[in-house]
Amino acid sequence: MFGYIIWNINPEITQLFGLLSLRYYSLLFFSGLILGYFVVRQFYINDQVPLERLEKLAIFIFIGTIAGARIGHCLFYEPDYYLQHPLEIFLPFEWSVDGRFKFTGYQGLASHGGAIGVLIAIITYCRKYKTPILWVLDRVAVAVPVTGAFIRFGNFMNSEIIGKPTNSNYGVVFQKVDYLPRHPAQLYEAAAYVLIFILLYRISRRVFTIYQDGFLFGLFLALLFGARFFIEFFKIIQSDFESSMALNMGQILSLPFITAGIVLMVWKKNIQKSI
Repeated sequence: MFGYIIWNINPEITQLFGLLSLRYYSLLFFSGLILGYFVVRQFYINDQVPLERLEKLAIFIFIGTIAGARIGHCLFYEPDYYLQHPLEIFLPFEWSVDGRFKFTGYQGLASHGGAIGVLIAIITYCRKYKTPILWVLDRVAVAVPVTGAFIRFGNFMNSEIIGKPTNSNYGVVFQKVDYLPRHPAQLYEAAAYVLIFILLYRISRRVFTIYQDGFLFGLFLALLFGARFFIEFFKIIQSDFESSMALNMGQILSLPFITAGIVLMVWKKNIQKSI
């Protein structure tokens, strides 16, 4: 009896005008961003904050997400190549030997880079529009896990960021890679993010009432990157240089976020609001 699933989905949905490729990953990525926007929108409505402010914030976050995730991937995982081809960091195509270019889209986005990009974007927005940074981070933090879950579903459709072999008859066989039953690490991570989103959303009102701004953001950092740290044990390495490392790059990059989250929670818990 075999309990594995054969996975060989074409990641491309269709060709638009015979030039641009519409892929599941792109569709899920942007769907996650839109869903996250509506989650934060509800907080703005509840707090009676003008939605015009959210619309401006959304533009900052969108740019920060794409730019941060792209630059993060290039510098964290393939620095040798992209430092020699810097234009390919920012342009969605690659140059061929004969001088022509091929449209590739942004193949390679790092979630840790995206997190840094979003943080920089929010800080920039808050300074420009004189808005409390931690207040914004608390609201955005609730929405980020659901966006992250959609991105991981996109990775699953692409048969990328796959897990290690299960060494059993159970798992998912990513035929685009090989014929070994593997851990569907993308789905593990997506499930963890959905659970974190549900938890943060359910406790958000109470946390906003009891603790000062920043506590929920700290909890988000600790939970999301803590989950990421442990799920990395089920993933294969993303770059060859990680093979000699005790912890892979994803785990190393998660540790500062986890630490920052714990410190922020402890700090804000000690100066909680009076009920």
